[in-house]
Amino acid sequence: MKLYYHPVSTTSRIAWLGAEELGQRCELQLVDLMTGEHMKPPYSDMNPNKLVPLLEDGDFRLTESAAILRYLARKGKSPAYPSDLQARARVDEMMDWFNSNMYKDLAYGLVYPQVFPTHLRPTEALQKGTLAWHKERTENWLAILDEKLIGPKKAYLTGDAVSIADYQGAEMIGLGDIIRCDYARYPNISRWMSRMKALPSWGKVNEVFYGFAASLKDKPFVAV
Repeated sequence: MKLYYHPVSTTSRIAWLGAEELGQRCELQLVDLMTGEHMKPPYSDMNPNKLVPLLEDGDFRLTESAAILRYLARKGKSPAYPSDLQARARVDEMMDWFNSNMYKDLAYGLVYPQVFPTHLRPTEALQKGTLAWHKERTENWLAILDEKLIGPKKAYLTGDAVSIADYQGAEMIGLGDIIRCDYARYPNISRWMSRMKALPSWGKVNEVFYGFAASLKDKPFVAV
């Protein structure tokens, strides 16, 4: 299998972390987002969305990090995507929750407009309003995640065992590190993230991302 990715891309790291932790290691093929490689052939022919990641398994190609996680887990018959109908539904529920709620506010509303010029709003007032709005919404989702979805008793998102939802969710929450988000007031999230960052593959998968974050250490950010 081959994974087309970029190490600063959150969705790429989700797929890569899942592949490593599920024992479905892939050949990594860098797609250089900084030079626009994803916008032109041959990559744009393989993935018309012009986004990363893309998984290639023989003649089969698959986009979307959540779909890739599910495919890899099923391929390896991993308990991280349980076969029990209701247990699997809980994993799917958490994956959808992160995609539909947390990620759009934390990533696209708070992080990306401050980090990537292509996401910068066209006026100072609009930028300020965007960040304020999405910071408030992100804090709301964090409170729900901390108090209701993880709570004081769960080790992972859906119970006592790690699931593919954890690989997805932890990379999304970890994105906040780039703008120096402080999750200390969310003790259950902090506890869960400490456990996820101790995974054998976490350091390797996130090494370049942390280097990029370090390069922005002197830049002021609006953060939670």
